[in-house]
Amino acid sequence: MPSPLTALLCLGLCLSQRVSAQKQSLSKPVIWAKPNFMIPNGMPVMIWCQGTGTAVEYQLYFEKQLSDWKKPDPPGQMSKVNFFIQTMSLQTAGQYRCLYRIGEHWSEPSDPLELVVTGMYDTPTLRIHPGPEVIPGENVTFYCDLETATKTFFLLKEGPSNHPQHRSGKTPAEFLMGPVTTAHRGTYICFGSYSNCVWSFPSEPVTLLVTGAAGVANPAPTEQPSSSDSWKPHMLTTKRGFHKDLALWDHTSENLFRMGLAFLVLVALVCLLAEDRLSRKKTEEQVNRASGQERRMAFRTLNG
Repeated sequence: MPSPLTALLCLGLCLSQRVSAQKQSLSKPVIWAKPNFMIPNGMPVMIWCQGTGTAVEYQLYFEKQLSDWKKPDPPGQMSKVNFFIQTMSLQTAGQYRCLYRIGEHWSEPSDPLELVVTGMYDTPTLRIHPGPEVIPGENVTFYCDLETATKTFFLLKEGPSNHPQHRSGKTPAEFLMGPVTTAHRGTYICFGSYSNCVWSFPSEPVTLLVTGAAGVANPAPTEQPSSSDSWKPHMLTTKRGFHKDLALWDHTSENLFRMGLAFLVLVALVCLLAEDRLSRKKTEEQVNRASGQERRMAFRTLNG
């Protein structure tokens, strides 16, 4: 039967291997673009990739091919890095993913980031029916038209975290909206698309006004978001929670591992002390028995 100390050491080894295996299963990073995912032709863009503070290397993939790699500075202390694209073009528009490395283990790839190049070829026209000023409860239709050979269009409302609406197969494209509320008011633009990542110039902006119950027009908000916040993909709002949860998981697992090792060390010391005490007790008993036997033998010799 194995000794308690051996069993404890095996238990500690198993716990260490289990924690190590958990750390090897790395969560996927978050990827986003600045100033946004739509970049005019010839303009620069920054791609950010966020993993954990212990990552030692990041890799960027474009259309499933390694495009760039970077090590955090200082290494193992930065939770994110950026990859700079100096000129957006047809050659740099497409799908990007990133991943990071801790030790010898790589994370899962991030969700895809679709970078779109705009300002290609022609400019569409955008109009509103029945008009730019409506009352709550009315139905509104946006018409986006482009003379060139494309039947794919996107409609966007200016502001943070707004996603483009997509229509294809008909020219002009019809974007139905309603019954409208004051939440629909704002400035809209549309694009014609020649592929998923190649868009036309933007149309002239059109502002939709929704009158209140008293018949007073509610103008579009006077406070416009900064360029870094406009057209921001939804992943930019979730990355903070992801990083916080990831950091909390790392901190918790490290604490549990340390507590487990401390507990094992404590139990091992108690076992060693108990074993030493039992050994001393057995030695004393053996000495006492030997002394007793010697005294009895001496007594018999004297009496014999």
